[in-house]
Order: sequence, then structure tokens, then C-alpha cells
Amino acid sequence: RLACDFVDGDTLHSAANKSKMSQGIPLTDEDRLPWLQAIRQVIETKQSMGETTVFTCSSLKRMYRDILRGQDQNIKFLYLKGSYELLQQRLAARSGHFFDPSLLQTQLDTLEEPDAYEAITIDIALSPEQIVTQVMQQLDLSKGICQEI
Repeated sequence: RLACDFVDGDTLHSAANKSKMSQGIPLTDEDRLPWLQAIRQVIETKQSMGETTVFTCSSLKRMYRDILRGQDQNIKFLYLKGSYELLQQRLAARSGHFFDPSLLQTQLDTLEEPDAYEAITIDIALSPEQIVTQVMQQLDLSKGICQEI
């Protein structure tokens, strides 16, 4: 509905990070820094091409979001918030991904929830269609023109 590109930030993790997570070893800030910088580089590349893109990633800490944002005022963060139980259910149902579901608690322990000034919060208990509708309403994208972001 947004008619723009999509990049899953997990595809930009190093082989070493993927290996650690698949073994149930939490990433450190030092592990995540090159990954966040890689996402930022793709953001800049997309912007230089005049493209608006939706990126997904677990930007758990404010400092991570600061790296992703850089000096851009037009970067919008959406915090997809869910209960431990719902997140656990969804991770258990996911197949073919390197992330070991046992790491969920470490991610929640690391999480610095963004406030209303930093991100739009959306409840993931909603259906995907309801989530997209809320995002479009909150970003005032009634026409679905992604370039307005």
C-alpha cells in the first residue's frame, strides 16, 4: 500500500552475527555497530537515488536509532510493540530464520522503548492490515504516496 521499497535489516547482519544469534548468543553493542552502520549506508544510498524505503530492524536502544537516523529529519520510526507472550508465539511459528527464539528475553531486557516524540507506537496484536492502516493514518499517507515520508 505504501508503494515503496522494503529492506529487512536482518539481511545486512554479518555472518558472524548470524552465527552468534543462531547459537543463542546475544549480540553486544560492538557486534551491532557495523550492522547499524550498514543499514545507515543503505538508507543513504536509497535517499541519494530519491527512493523512500521501509526498513525493519530491532533498533533496541536510543543510540542505535540515533545511528540509523544520522542527521536526517525525515526518518520516521515505528515501534511495533507486543507482549512477551505474543512475540514468543510469533518467533516459535517462524521457520528458516537464524534468530534463536531463546534470545527474546535478552532483547526485551536491552530494549529502551521509544517515547512518543521518537516513534509511533503500534500494537502488533492488530492484524497486518490494521497495522498498515494505522501507520498510514499516523503518517498522514491517506493517498499511499511513499515519497511524502
